[in-house]
Amino acid sequence: MKQISLPRNVLAVVLFVLAPLVAIAGDIVVGQVAALSGPLSPTGTHMRAGVKLCFDAVNAEGGIHGARIRLVTRDDGYKTEETVRLARDMLRESQPLAFIGFVGTGNVEAMLERKVLSEAGIPLIAIRSGAESLVRRNDPFLFLTRASYAEEIEKITDQYATTGYTRFAVLYQDDAFGQGALLSAEQAIRKSGGSLEAKGSYEKNTTNVAAAVKTIAAAKPQAVILIANTAASAEFLKQSREAGNFAQYVALSVTDAAQVVQRIGADKAEGLALTQVVPDPGSHTVALIREIQTHFARFQPKDVTLNHTFVEGYLGAKVLAEALRRAGPNPTRKKLRDTIEAIRDYDAGGVFISFSPKRHAGSRFVDITILNRAGKLLR
Repeated sequence: MKQISLPRNVLAVVLFVLAPLVAIAGDIVVGQVAALSGPLSPTGTHMRAGVKLCFDAVNAEGGIHGARIRLVTRDDGYKTEETVRLARDMLRESQPLAFIGFVGTGNVEAMLERKVLSEAGIPLIAIRSGAESLVRRNDPFLFLTRASYAEEIEKITDQYATTGYTRFAVLYQDDAFGQGALLSAEQAIRKSGGSLEAKGSYEKNTTNVAAAVKTIAAAKPQAVILIANTAASAEFLKQSREAGNFAQYVALSVTDAAQVVQRIGADKAEGLALTQVVPDPGSHTVALIREIQTHFARFQPKDVTLNHTFVEGYLGAKVLAEALRRAGPNPTRKKLRDTIEAIRDYDAGGVFISFSPKRHAGSRFVDITILNRAGKLLR
């Protein structure tokens, strides 16, 4: 019988198309493309460390159905084009079974717009974004393990409205993340009976907030909602304090409290409130946190702290590991995607995750914390 020899480029296309349909042998490869450099490097680094700690713990207990989970990570510097390029490279070179822990609303939206996930048939879970646009889109291959920004903002406006705050202002990042959350803030403020007195923006991947500081300070709001990354939130808070604007500042969960304190000092950070989408990393009562603390002490991750971002990464990895167990030995990407979507009321240790075909946002947990004068978070 005559053998048919395909050109190398045609063979590569065939293998790429068939990858979602076949079981991946050997290690279970999970891919991550995230900001490990640039202004969001602490976010990407801690997401990666949390994911890896969970996988290390799973592997130490024998893996999933005897297979080890191997995390492959690439640095996109928080640049959208790099996210897409590196994800496609990873699909071709490493053939991951799933993606996890991508950082940034615009970065994830680009993955969906360019059909990177759908063409490969690969699920992406536990992104570092709670954009309402992504929640509403309910993409078949995207699964969120955190509350949405809209739910965070509604928690803020509800809590502060009940204590007499009616005059709000908003700082937002001028991109898909910030613009979407700004719309949610405008709606939530109106719903609470308050008014939006001012809004100021800054450019993505910068901390150029001086104009926003001036605009918002002039409006004299009672509370300012920070829809910003850690570096920009810290710089805005610092300049606002120096300008004599002592409103109540409340940042979304994308801002990390410890890094704010490190950047501007506990004296200027004192009083900053932050929403959180996972439990307190210092808790001794939440089963998930006790589990993470035990594994953190055992595996001793380097150059990271046990913060909320770390917990977010670990939680996402734990949900993925549970889906891998339920999917059985040697799952395909399709089998894994379908298994994730079928998860209902999964108790990850005090945080409950539920997906359905109509809702791929699996958690509604939101808490508000505040920095004290020692630079520590209080509930």
